Amino acid sequence: MTDTLTVRPAGPGDAADICALLNAVDVIEIGRPETDLGSVEADLHHPRVHLATDSWLALQGGRPVAYALLWADSGPGRVEGDHYVLPGHTGAAVRLLELMEVRARRMAGPDRAAVLRLQLNVEPTLHPGVLARRGYRTVRRHQVMTRPPARAGEPAPRPPAGLALRHCGTDEADRRRAHALVEETFAAHFGHVERAYEPWLDHLDARNLDWTLVWIATLPALGDVAVLLTRDDHTSMGWISHLGVREDVRGRGIGGFLLRHGFAAYAARGRDTVGLGVDTGNETGALALYEAHGMRLHYAVDTWELRLHPQG
Repeated sequence: MTDTLTVRPAGPGDAADICALLNAVDVIEIGRPETDLGSVEADLHHPRVHLATDSWLALQGGRPVAYALLWADSGPGRVEGDHYVLPGHTGAAVRLLELMEVRARRMAGPDRAAVLRLQLNVEPTLHPGVLARRGYRTVRRHQVMTRPPARAGEPAPRPPAGLALRHCGTDEADRRRAHALVEETFAAHFGHVERAYEPWLDHLDARNLDWTLVWIATLPALGDVAVLLTRDDHTSMGWISHLGVREDVRGRGIGGFLLRHGFAAYAARGRDTVGLGVDTGNETGALALYEAHGMRLHYAVDTWELRLHPQG
């Protein structure tokens, strides 16, 4: 007899089971577990996510086989979602998609241009045909790139002439300045959402950042020109979350220096891997910059988009 499928909202007490599910998916899709319990807990405690209506955990015979989460802090007409499923559980995957889509339409309201976006590995455990038949289409690809932070014979990073770095430490004014630089330098990037300081902290779980691993770059007469935001709370690697350079000073080697500075910082912390995510369609040349500094593809993710017509 086939075990009955049950679906219920997720709760904070499910964090360990959800983490185990996501890591099982990781092993299949990218070859090793890379989901941290802290990241799952941050999602489940996010102040702008309502678990009772916007999360779903599917269980087959009491065992978690699929999980989904929605949030709508990305601006009018856009709902973002996570969707994970173990192979062989297409029925559970489809049921969660149905529930997500109904809820996403309610969250989006009457906006006929509203969309639901999911990010899935390019070789996902969910067959892409399931999404295509429901009207989803791919609109962008991102790559996760990695490299060892230190290499034999690699020189220490040297800043461009006049460039000075300071970390944000405990200075609230510098933290706000880092936020402002992220907003300015990422404004034209695909998928970027302008957020005020407090919602930005919530979105990045930034209250748990080690702010000494966030740096601001300054040039004489030009002031603050770039930001490097990194985090060391991932088990598998040090993570470069944001590297942004003001448009008026691009092409001066600032981005490359900040990247190498990040590598050196994580080498000093004993990390064996540093990673980051990059939009392959980024027009600033970010992908080429990272490749030129020895970063290589770890895995790729497609953004799938569904138009949320109010009547379905």
